[in-house]
Amino acid sequence: MPRLTISTETIVEALIAFNDGETNMTTADVRAFCASRGYNLATINNRLNDYKTGRGKFNLKAAEVVEELESAIAAPSAQPVGEVTTIIKEYQSLVPVVDELFVPFGNFVDVKSVLKSRIFYPVFITGLSGNGKTHSVEQACAQLKRDLVRVNVTIETDEDDLIGGFRLVNGETVWHDGPVVESLKRGAVLLLDEIDLASNKIMCLQSLLEGKGVYLKKTNTYVKPAPGFNVIATANTKGRGCDDGKFIGTNVLNEAFLERFAVTFEQEYPSPSIERKILTRNFVALGCNECLSMVENLVTWADIIRKTYQDGGVEDVISTRRLINIARAYIIWGKIEKALELCTNRFDSDTKSVFVELYQKVSGGDFTTESETPPESPVTNETPNF
Repeated sequence: MPRLTISTETIVEALIAFNDGETNMTTADVRAFCASRGYNLATINNRLNDYKTGRGKFNLKAAEVVEELESAIAAPSAQPVGEVTTIIKEYQSLVPVVDELFVPFGNFVDVKSVLKSRIFYPVFITGLSGNGKTHSVEQACAQLKRDLVRVNVTIETDEDDLIGGFRLVNGETVWHDGPVVESLKRGAVLLLDEIDLASNKIMCLQSLLEGKGVYLKKTNTYVKPAPGFNVIATANTKGRGCDDGKFIGTNVLNEAFLERFAVTFEQEYPSPSIERKILTRNFVALGCNECLSMVENLVTWADIIRKTYQDGGVEDVISTRRLINIARAYIIWGKIEKALELCTNRFDSDTKSVFVELYQKVSGGDFTTESETPPESPVTNETPNF
């Protein structure tokens, strides 16, 4: 057989002409073309890899393939793309929405500096639940107008979930880029949320954490990171498990995996002054200016509990997220005692009683002096996503 020296574009044009202008064809059509020209079928199939839409099926107009696949599934998270050809950057922005209630604190400035530099520099953020780890990354991306792809990691998360795989769309088997590949192609920030819940299947990201991209075994293609790509992982532990049982399900992560994160930020709860701003913004946004007198009591109460927790006096803590939930509960029912009761029910009865009694002491009296009439309807339901 003659040595194939012509370009792929010439082969595509010849195939379309051979099939009377038809762009959709099967392996049988390609085989007939090869037989007529004396070409090797395997060689031609390899040249047409970018045009493959399924097992033994081709569409020689890549743009049409992408358009057809985009219309097949409406949900952005399951948006099908071509095996190689993709227009991810054109059909959707993944820049988070700016939260007007957000108050920067902790490691926010440092995280934002890393992302602003657009240097590949993997970051690990650890800290107790509800202290704004994930939200701070989202808001850094929002302010910098950076695409963010968030992956909520579980023990079941595997290579197919992260990298991608073949999916059935309208009876056709097509390749779907996973969140990792989508992030690479966009030059986006990949946020691996709750990374310490992962199993050893997360090791498929080793080369990714070195800034080298990933090799797609199933399609025999290599995806290089676009400029600006970065990885940030958040966790309640440092990837070494949890002995006290507070974060059950967390695992000991491979040392080689953890070593590939350049820096680790330890996120603490905001200071009392910052937390006052957070609660004040939330009460104002919810249309309850008269509730501002409660801010100092709530912040002082939470601060005492956290210091007691650090000293080993109690086994639970009041997070910033829970303070916001208490504020919203008060807006709904107009009774601080009910707000505290419902928002501390998750703790054991002894801890709950201690927390409620402490608030009574901090507030300087019992709950009967609190308002019995719910405040006016909130003007917005926006709230920081701690």
